[in-house]
Amino acid sequence: MTGRKDVTGRHLSFDDMVATLGDVLRANGCSEQVAQTLATNCASAERDGSKSHGLFRMEGYVSTLRSGWVDGRAIPVVEDVAPGFVRVDARNGFTLPAHDAARALVEEKARQNGIAALAIRNSHHLGALYLDVESYAEKGLIALSVVNSMAVVVHPGSTKPVYGTNPIAFATPRAEGGPFLFDFATSAMAHGDVQVAAKQGRQLPPGTGVDANGAPTQDPNAILSGGALLPFGAHKGTALAMMVEILCAALVGGQYSYEVDWSEHPGAHTPRTGQTLIVIDPTAGAGNLAPFAQRVEALIQEIRSGGPVRLPSEERYPAREAAARNGIAVDAAQWDAILALKAPAQTVTA
Repeated sequence: MTGRKDVTGRHLSFDDMVATLGDVLRANGCSEQVAQTLATNCASAERDGSKSHGLFRMEGYVSTLRSGWVDGRAIPVVEDVAPGFVRVDARNGFTLPAHDAARALVEEKARQNGIAALAIRNSHHLGALYLDVESYAEKGLIALSVVNSMAVVVHPGSTKPVYGTNPIAFATPRAEGGPFLFDFATSAMAHGDVQVAAKQGRQLPPGTGVDANGAPTQDPNAILSGGALLPFGAHKGTALAMMVEILCAALVGGQYSYEVDWSEHPGAHTPRTGQTLIVIDPTAGAGNLAPFAQRVEALIQEIRSGGPVRLPSEERYPAREAAARNGIAVDAAQWDAILALKAPAQTVTA
């Protein structure tokens, strides 16, 4: 876009970051709408301090597009299958545009019926999952979403990765402040955080993962090179990982994490799997019940009364406020690398 400055090593406005990321994605085969959606998600995560799902993900998006594994111009097909159920075939495109295509219908069904479920198949998800549910809570709805990914997590006692990191995200309105929300992987650590640790040369906490031989390791490179992550909380996290696989593969008609095979697409990073989202209208049938948002607030205040505590996702809101005032801080080297992705990929010859 003409007239826009690319500022490195300082701060960028949210709009400038979105516009530049969109340029990069369009240059690598995304349609205008898909590029805008992915760029907004990526910039939002970076703005909120979710570094492992922000600018860090751009190289993976571009590499996947160049590999031919994902269709950056796919037009999702929305299927209205039941009063409280919507299915979407993402047509081998990214999940976020598929969700956007069904969002209005899902919200309408939730308000009409009190609850609605969305099942997306043949889709690629690489962004922060909390951003998928937050907008519903901002409109007074409760939202819960799960997504599976490529197999990078072992069942305890096994050496064979079978689960994805399989995050769970939840958002609810509250009477004071922004929505209460959380987003966590069912693995001991998000795969993106392991990649960040490897780049920074940091060791991981005990119990994070195993090496290629199944031996416990704190070395992120050992986990990324033939090893695997462990579920959090032993059997508890394992059960949740299995639940996510069932909801995002068996239910949606997609692939289990262990079925993802991108071997013929070197450079692919986004798993083609599925996502399920459930939206609830807390006002449905509430009658004389206490207002829902006030009841949520009562719980939060009771928690706070016990001492100085930090609620899940609480740090995101101050980060947003700081970004609105000062712009989003960008690392010069990282930003230069992203700008370089606008150029055509180099062809290596013997």
